[in-house]
Amino acid sequence: MKARIKLIKGMTFSGESGTGHQVIMDSAVDVGGQDSGPRPMEMVLLGLGGCSAIDVLMILRKARQQVDDCVIDIEAERANEDPKVFTKIHLHYVLKGENLSEKHIQRAISLSAEKYCSVSKMLEKTAVITHDHEIIG
Repeated sequence: MKARIKLIKGMTFSGESGTGHQVIMDSAVDVGGQDSGPRPMEMVLLGLGGCSAIDVLMILRKARQQVDDCVIDIEAERANEDPKVFTKIHLHYVLKGENLSEKHIQRAISLSAEKYCSVSKMLEKTAVITHDHEIIG
């Protein structure tokens, strides 16, 4: 797996994945950025949410659960001292669909957190990661 980060201007960077997808990252205005894209640490949270969402949907679809929508709201706290790593992360899953099984959803979220989500496994080294969910049927 590869990635490339390239300076655009000031503190704005283009990030390109090995598969050719690009994203703009920036910093806050008070440190020379223009606030034109997410911060790198926000990208880490987006990676966590995306990784877990893919896991959960794959597991639920294999269990023949019809998920019509999936949203994960993520809140995180960072250390006060450098390096300001994440110390607490909470993921709140909102799943919509008819006849979704509570048991299947709990299992899918647990499997993602404990086995499949590589981002979660890396972040758990510094952060307490918690989860909850709600089902909208």
